Amino acid sequence: MSEELTGYTVAVTAARRAEELGSLLERRGARVVHGPALRILPLSDDTELRRATDECLQDPPDAVVATTGIGFRGWVEAADGWGVGAELLEALASARPLARGPKARGAVRAAGLPDPWSPASESSAELLEHLLAEPLDGMRVAVQLHGQPLPDFVEALRCAGATVIEVPVYRWTAPADITALESLLSAVCAHQVDAVTFTSAPAAASMLSLAAERNCRDELLAALRGPVLAACVGPVTHAPLADHGVPAVIPERFRIGALVRSLCEALPMRSPTLPVAGHNLQVRGHAAILDGEVKQLSPQGTMLLRALAERPGRVVSRPALAKALNCAGGVADEHAVEQAVARLRSSLGAPHLVQTVIKRGYRLPLEPMRDSPRCADPLL
Repeated sequence: MSEELTGYTVAVTAARRAEELGSLLERRGARVVHGPALRILPLSDDTELRRATDECLQDPPDAVVATTGIGFRGWVEAADGWGVGAELLEALASARPLARGPKARGAVRAAGLPDPWSPASESSAELLEHLLAEPLDGMRVAVQLHGQPLPDFVEALRCAGATVIEVPVYRWTAPADITALESLLSAVCAHQVDAVTFTSAPAAASMLSLAAERNCRDELLAALRGPVLAACVGPVTHAPLADHGVPAVIPERFRIGALVRSLCEALPMRSPTLPVAGHNLQVRGHAAILDGEVKQLSPQGTMLLRALAERPGRVVSRPALAKALNCAGGVADEHAVEQAVARLRSSLGAPHLVQTVIKRGYRLPLEPMRDSPRCADPLL
């Protein structure tokens, strides 16, 4: 098991494939918290999908667009469940097939339909450009959606004269129980997680909406613009956050595995390694990496060490450290600071890393690395 994310807490907002994403993160050492921002509407209960399917049966389309593999398979499986699966495939067999990417292309072929055209870029923009290259006036085009509408795509086809049948597969709605999402939202606002992953635009929009309802959207946006890293599987997913000026890590390939690899690169880069008292010290979310060894920290210890690491080599006053402890749920007084420092030194196993400056406060004694770690350093 690799440990690129050891010491970090990563929030997962996905509903579908949340377990897969969480497992990938945990294999790399992350602590994972899950708060689904959406609920997938069961296909058998989706009256809009049934209506679109009936429309294709009554008047078969001239072209069919598959945007995702799982979505196209889900459409066929739902039709099977309604007893019209064979009729649907027969209606689509004479249609010109197109697929956004290799997974969607594979699903179309697995259904027994002709091999569809697919853009090398796997982008909806190139797919649309290919469709618009030929006359569409009077044509019927079925567009399989997946979780969210494609208004620009659909509108462009309609403006070109096509009749568009929108096929809404796996529509997302609000979670039936928002308790987990509320807890996750509170953790993000309190900077208790280091990153939040989003695998769909509706999930990002759902979190923003809940924050607005709970009157904490400003706190959420401040967290995501600052210490909490947003990680989105693609630019479409990032759009609701980008509208609010929230930056994000986006992998080159819009896949869950690539998203995790991007986090493995981005998070450690936000935590510089400091040469402190002859040691290498890196402060992470709920842990410190000291000379390559993981040191688990309490929430108070994390806040205290983070406050010191923000100003390495400089003295941080007791009142300033008390304020940091108060953010972690502690008591903001000097006695609490002294006790927290003692516990932090014990957790690190190297008391000289947190140096006392009499009548002033504490500091991390920043200095160039030596050939071997120092065994002791007097506490001033």
